[in-house]
Amino acid sequence: MKTHARVVVIGGGVVGVATLYHLVKKGITDAVLIERRELTSGSTWHAAGLLPLFNMSYAVGQIHKYSVKLYDTLEEETGLNVGFKKVSNIRLARTRDRMDEYEYYAGVAETIGINVNFLTPEEVKEIWPLCETDGILGAIQHPDDGYIQPADLTQALARGARAGGGEINRFTTVTGITQKPNGEWVVATDKGDITSEHVVSATGNFARKTAEMVGLDLPVIPVEHQFIVTEPHPEIVARQKAGLPEMGVLRESDSSWYLREENGGLLLGPYEAGAPCCYVDGPAKDCEYELFQEDLDRLAPHIETAMERVPAFGEVGVKEVYNGAICYTPDGSPMVGPAWDLKNFWINEGHSFGITAAGGAGWQLAEWIAEGEPSIDMTGVDPRRFGPYASRGYLRAKNEEAYANVFTVHYPDEERQAARPLKRAPCYDRMKALGAVFGSVYGWERPNWFAPADLEVPAGELEVDDVILNHNHAPADETGKVKEKWSFRRSNYFEHVGNECRHVSTKVGLLDMSAFSKFEVSGPGAEDWLEGLVANRVPKKVGRVNLCHMLTKNGGVRAEFTIYRKSPRDFYLVSAGAFERHDYDYLEKALPSDGSVRLQKVTTQYGVLVLAGPKSRDVLAKLTDQDLSNAAFPWLSGRFINVGPAQAHALRVNFVGELGWELHHPIEMQTTIFDLLMEAGAEFDIKPFGIRAMDSMRLEKSYRLIPRELSIEYAALESGLDRFVRLDKNVDFIGRDALAAWKEKGFKWQFVTMEVSGITDADARGSEPIYKDGALVGRATSGGFGWRVGKSLALAMVPPALAVIGTELEIKILGEMHKATVIPESPFDPDNERLRA
Repeated sequence: MKTHARVVVIGGGVVGVATLYHLVKKGITDAVLIERRELTSGSTWHAAGLLPLFNMSYAVGQIHKYSVKLYDTLEEETGLNVGFKKVSNIRLARTRDRMDEYEYYAGVAETIGINVNFLTPEEVKEIWPLCETDGILGAIQHPDDGYIQPADLTQALARGARAGGGEINRFTTVTGITQKPNGEWVVATDKGDITSEHVVSATGNFARKTAEMVGLDLPVIPVEHQFIVTEPHPEIVARQKAGLPEMGVLRESDSSWYLREENGGLLLGPYEAGAPCCYVDGPAKDCEYELFQEDLDRLAPHIETAMERVPAFGEVGVKEVYNGAICYTPDGSPMVGPAWDLKNFWINEGHSFGITAAGGAGWQLAEWIAEGEPSIDMTGVDPRRFGPYASRGYLRAKNEEAYANVFTVHYPDEERQAARPLKRAPCYDRMKALGAVFGSVYGWERPNWFAPADLEVPAGELEVDDVILNHNHAPADETGKVKEKWSFRRSNYFEHVGNECRHVSTKVGLLDMSAFSKFEVSGPGAEDWLEGLVANRVPKKVGRVNLCHMLTKNGGVRAEFTIYRKSPRDFYLVSAGAFERHDYDYLEKALPSDGSVRLQKVTTQYGVLVLAGPKSRDVLAKLTDQDLSNAAFPWLSGRFINVGPAQAHALRVNFVGELGWELHHPIEMQTTIFDLLMEAGAEFDIKPFGIRAMDSMRLEKSYRLIPRELSIEYAALESGLDRFVRLDKNVDFIGRDALAAWKEKGFKWQFVTMEVSGITDADARGSEPIYKDGALVGRATSGGFGWRVGKSLALAMVPPALAVIGTELEIKILGEMHKATVIPESPFDPDNERLRA
């Protein structure tokens, strides 16, 4: 075994071996893999080997697509048969909401290059003659999908890695991981130590134990997953003897199971509610090829529906039942990328679909290590998307929920309920009493919208479909009323969100944004350090506010900050609530080593209430002695003010495009400030508003979001950030030269705002494909209805030649084509007269 390597990969399942394989392909031949037992002896060996391309996540979809394409070439490269059966994958739909999900997904798939076919029940029957099609509305098919033999796949990847110079050490146990003062890692094993520049954790069920060695509480806990293999069935055996094609992988999503042929019989894998977490404290040290006791009673409803859909399944005996551990995270997506707080420690864990994701995850992680950046936007799988709140008790609840929801309809407005409420701003109860229907981001409860007291979704619209997975609404409130029904279309809250938008625009509204991420930067080197991090100029005058973007080294957008200069050497940074750990980690790792800059995370120390609307000045003037006139308090400035007896830093900025202030206050004063604002605003008819109204209004201003309109994949100037990128400033900043070179080479994309015509009940939401003369030319990044302009809008990325105002394109929304016309940015108040009022 080597004593020095550039990269050490810990874990010899398919994910770890795929990582080693891709490191070698990227030219890092000085890479070593360590496995405590035999390759595949953890979760890989008992995996069913399915390769589902279906995924609503952009990042995961790209990863899966790459994997399936790679696996199709491995035998030619390595000479080893990986058992890839490209038999296709059929997902059945029994409900209209399921068909909407498939239509939405098909748009996502088209924009990232995944083939999807829509099938009629008759076409399903032709492909799957043993399937009863009664009650089926239709289906989608992935013709490039199928299944593979996990152990054979892993061995092929291992052979490819070794051929390129990678070293694999089996039966070698890692006993400790430490980092030296110079940044090098020392991986201690029972066979000796290895010193390396980088360490990758790909240890599956041991993920939490591995993370503990370096002081991380990794939000990964496995869940038990069972699948059943039957004895051979005569009809399937007869089909095989006749040389008929294999029927493929069948998924009845509405009953939460998959089914495929296996050695002349059938293999059924249900995803049931109540499947427990396992290995909460990690597997035993001698764990190898371990299974748990089966529990078929838990699977009974799914088995029954499988026998109804495919009677042959009930006509033969059970041959084997597997019950093994599959890793889960709170949202069901894997964790691929850098660890927080640690330099050059990488995570490739939490893979609930590890066979499908292994190739793509290894590909992107290897690029990240070798090139300093991945080539696709990995925000959806970044390990830093969770915060310290995601610890043991939270994980047990959320990971079991994620498992049970693998096959549920993934409504875009769904808010899952496990482990909630967790983090609440002090005004939570006040907002709730006013009718707030809450969502959750980064553990925080935030009002999505406000329901009238008498509003109730009719019982006849709730869970009416006769299927196992028919949950379509938010939980009932204390009075037993269900306020919100989920949908891909305009749902029951649509008009109420509209009322909130109109109220803010004509009177005054109050929004809780305490979940914002907040950081303080100070010290003698603070200004120069920030200038080298962000593309815009840092505010020069005390009390000024600028919108600033941190770019990647390649010129894409890494993060977005509102920067407020509190004093000559003190800055206050605000970014999206979902990215607190992500943004802080990049800031922390970029700190100078001389101590000239101090960085502090202050998210929980400050609450934020947004006061917005033409009457906002009138309300605030009743509570402060600060001059709020334009001359004294202009747009994009901030002041430390009194709010009655309380205090706040008032920033004259907001994300809705109206006159207003963000009041950043000591969080212990929030209820006082909230009550004062509501009391002072009563004469102006002040009302609260939620995140969905804010999102509608930000679309009307063409405001960008990470990772939608702003992404590492788009040059900052492609995203239309010309006003905020100062290529000519006299301080070099991250990504400047690369962005200038990108500009010189020419851009592929340009950000546009579009008006969508012919909409009746379904607006764009993001990821819809955009066409010109029948050819795919771009993708929507966001969409919705603009209540102040009375138009359905979409933000999008299209080729520069098609970004000309007035260009007519088409956009596909839930399977229907609509005209989409490029219009000027900020269709509402384009000159910002409202903001400057």
